[in-house]
Amino acid sequence: MELVDLGESGLRVSRVGLGCNNFGGRLGLGETRAVVDAALEAGVTFFDTAETYGDGGGSERLLGEVLEGRRDQVVLATKFAWEPGDGLAAPESIRRSIEGSLERLRTDRIDLYYLHRPDPEIPIGDTLGALDELVQAGKVRAIGCSNFSAEQLAEADRVAREQGSACFTVLQNHYNLLRRDDDEDVLPLCRELGVAYIPYFPLASGLLTGKYRRGQAAPEGTRLADREIEDEQFDRIEALAGFAEERGHTLHELAIAALASTPGIASVIAGATKPEQVRANAAAASWELSQGELDALPASA
Repeated sequence: MELVDLGESGLRVSRVGLGCNNFGGRLGLGETRAVVDAALEAGVTFFDTAETYGDGGGSERLLGEVLEGRRDQVVLATKFAWEPGDGLAAPESIRRSIEGSLERLRTDRIDLYYLHRPDPEIPIGDTLGALDELVQAGKVRAIGCSNFSAEQLAEADRVAREQGSACFTVLQNHYNLLRRDDDEDVLPLCRELGVAYIPYFPLASGLLTGKYRRGQAAPEGTRLADREIEDEQFDRIEALAGFAEERGHTLHELAIAALASTPGIASVIAGATKPEQVRANAAAASWELSQGELDALPASA
């Protein structure tokens, strides 16, 4: 697995990362260990979790346990402040959150610490100032943000530079071949600022795995079991599948490879509940699309 620079963070991460949101919820300890072992064997060294995953800390707790003795083999990212308006992005809350995450993850530092969602009630300068303290203390190596608009990212960057605090060096947003809104403004801004962009939900909750068919109900137990998929979505999915097949690849491979090949995107965070899913996600990144192929991708809307 290729390692890449994560923007200006100073971190090097695998081209495909492992989303750990299923740990401590759908997956218990044994299943989590199997997925993590498969990830490391496949060269996936970038692990993404949050203090809320796994019913409020379960994901961090299991991840810390299965990485015991292997902590230095991975780049560990976690997040704080999921609920805007609860004061979770305030300095005193951030200090509590980092200590909880460090304890659950059984580590003395977080490689990448994200503000999970913007909180309009807390001045961004206060949040950045508290994060800067954590960087200076060695508890955090780099900071990032998630679910930010271009306007919010630009404002955070301006404030950080004005007050001389650490800047967000990574942005993680919802992005896939069916949802490419960030192409318009967020991705160009990230490239301008030197901020690494990381997409989550690259497989669109399974829509881009190729296992769903027009006119067929989604299997029980899947994320889409209770959701009706519109014909317009299937039109786009089938166009993307045809594009991949013409080039000797699957829709699943295209969903990850196209993102990994996009300028400005550093790593693709893909969740998994089984070892074989981890291996498939990792293998997909070996296909590097040319700029011409990226330009020829069927439109997302």
